[in-house]
Amino acid sequence: MELTRRPGTAAARPDARLLGAILFAAACAGPGAPAPSPPVSDSVRAVNEAAERYVRLVLAVGQHDANYVDAYYGPPEWKKEAEAARRPLAEIRPEAASLAARLRVEPTPAGEMERLRERFLARQLEALVARAEILSGRKMSFDDESRALYDAAAPVHTDEHFRKLRERLEGELPGPGPLIDRYDAFRKSFVIPPGKLDAVFQAAVAAARERTLQHISLPPGESFTVEYVTGKSWSGYNWYQGNYRSLIQVNTDLPIYIDRAVDLACHEGYPGHHVFNVLLEKNLVRDRGWIEFQVYPLFSPESLIAEGSANFGIEVAFPGEARVAFERGTLYPLAGIDPARAEKYDRVRSLVEALSYAGNEAARRYVNGQIDEKAAAAWLTEYALASPARAEQRVRFIGQYRSYVINYNLGKDIVRRWIEAQGGTADRPERRWEAFERLLSAPMLPSELMAGLPPAA
Repeated sequence: MELTRRPGTAAARPDARLLGAILFAAACAGPGAPAPSPPVSDSVRAVNEAAERYVRLVLAVGQHDANYVDAYYGPPEWKKEAEAARRPLAEIRPEAASLAARLRVEPTPAGEMERLRERFLARQLEALVARAEILSGRKMSFDDESRALYDAAAPVHTDEHFRKLRERLEGELPGPGPLIDRYDAFRKSFVIPPGKLDAVFQAAVAAARERTLQHISLPPGESFTVEYVTGKSWSGYNWYQGNYRSLIQVNTDLPIYIDRAVDLACHEGYPGHHVFNVLLEKNLVRDRGWIEFQVYPLFSPESLIAEGSANFGIEVAFPGEARVAFERGTLYPLAGIDPARAEKYDRVRSLVEALSYAGNEAARRYVNGQIDEKAAAAWLTEYALASPARAEQRVRFIGQYRSYVINYNLGKDIVRRWIEAQGGTADRPERRWEAFERLLSAPMLPSELMAGLPPAA
């Protein structure tokens, strides 16, 4: 891997063996180019034609929403044409809806991967229609929006649910005063000094990559660039560039704690977003010629799989005690933090992580108009134990991305349950990695992952 860094820059922002499917082997016409397509049936030809229209429609919506097209590495002229045409949303919506409906009634292609592709494409188009409607002024509730865009809805939790979870922290952080104050005071000594941030992050990336490559083969030349930025509503972001390359940005607006090094290295890099996009490009775009994967619309079911797998990938790469052992032995010394306190910090981190769904509740109430920005930030401080500054940042994120927040925790839970249903339990790490790679290499939908699973506990 070739890894470069540009500190201070403020730039803007699957092995396809699933179900026994056989990859078409084909040589690439050039860097980033899809492989020549083998002879296809009429049904597959119809899906191929729909795929091109889908890509063009995504680019067209992107002219109305700067956040919509998260990645594009298809023909440059298509992007230029979309920019020049700037088609109105009122024209885009019916075309996308008609195309999705047509895919739903097309003869089912032979082969499981082809069937998955057709269903994926139809559902992505339906989400495109919903996003276009939202951009046109349609008001949706938080749950209706998340179902329309991400093919799933998060469970509802009461305030009492989070109070009970908070009580578990009292034993770890005893003392007078509000719990949030004790938590903030405890964490102060675990901040990575700014001058040591890059060394700590690079060490975490190297370890995450080494662990990933022991189980997943990545194409030669895959790499990413790291930038440290400010003025963002998110803490980290992966911008996939195509040709197996990513730009990863780390936001330094707020203090970065020692646990975030592994989180960001895995989530944004290995085996998270960077690996996800590399495998899609290699296995679907280049090997199969599926051009629809050259574009990634952010507000779509694909995001729940992307974010859920990136978050669960942290546990896949650093299971059980492996994470705290690595942090204690490598990252703490690099950061100049006392390694003797690593286990204590990890216990607290795990307890606070159980409060993650509090972010969904704050977003649900805010998007539904039940609370305003100030009340949402206060709720996050009370129930998610976010510092006031971090709570304000998260509310800005909710204002920008709305129901997208479900993709992190609900997505992780859905991915975990599906992988475990494939035999990828914690005590069977090889099976876990195999199932994880299959998921990252196939056009799967959240509803398909949930189909047949027992109800969540």
